[in-house]
Amino acid sequence: MQDYTGWIVRATAGRDRGGLFCVVGVEEERLLLSDGKRRKMARPKKKKLGHVEVLTDRLHQYDHPAMEKLKQGQALTDKELRRALAAFRAKEV
Repeated sequence: MQDYTGWIVRATAGRDRGGLFCVVGVEEERLLLSDGKRRKMARPKKKKLGHVEVLTDRLHQYDHPAMEKLKQGQALTDKELRRALAAFRAKEV
């Protein structure tokens, strides 16, 4: 499975449907998702790729310092992730 780290996705299935998440890693055939609030970086949500809608990818990247930090493999705090997702929501609307 390719590396999806740093992508922004929206959940399309499950209890968290409609929620905005960041892919913080990949484990087997599942994405590890975190939003910094309900799903912290320490305990990311595991979700199949088919159960999310990809909002950013390699072609449509979201340039934010927190996303760059995550892609480089550096530690990211929940607060930084929340701010990055809030900025994405504001830009999306």
